[in-house]
Amino acid sequence: MPASDAPTGPGVDVLEQPVVDEVVLEDRPWVVIVWNDPINLMSWVTFVLQKLFGYGLDKATALMLDVHEKGRAVVSSGTQEQSELHVFRLHEHGLWATLEHDE
Repeated sequence: MPASDAPTGPGVDVLEQPVVDEVVLEDRPWVVIVWNDPINLMSWVTFVLQKLFGYGLDKATALMLDVHEKGRAVVSSGTQEQSELHVFRLHEHGLWATLEHDE
């Protein structure tokens, strides 16, 4: 109902539609990917995944085998800031890692 047709009088307030300039972005997590490389030993990759992410031996070994056999593995997901930190720490340990939006 237009504002001019709205009821008026004592105790009656006219509420207007709020103007919103915000754009709501889809909240997709970021994923950290470790890539296969010709330098690092499989035992080192397993150790780094255990150390940085707290994975048990079985989980770290499974991820390392994905890296070795498939060329890559998603090792974590989260916010962009968390993922950037994980990639930085993986680089500090000599692993090839990137981040991207999850599909």
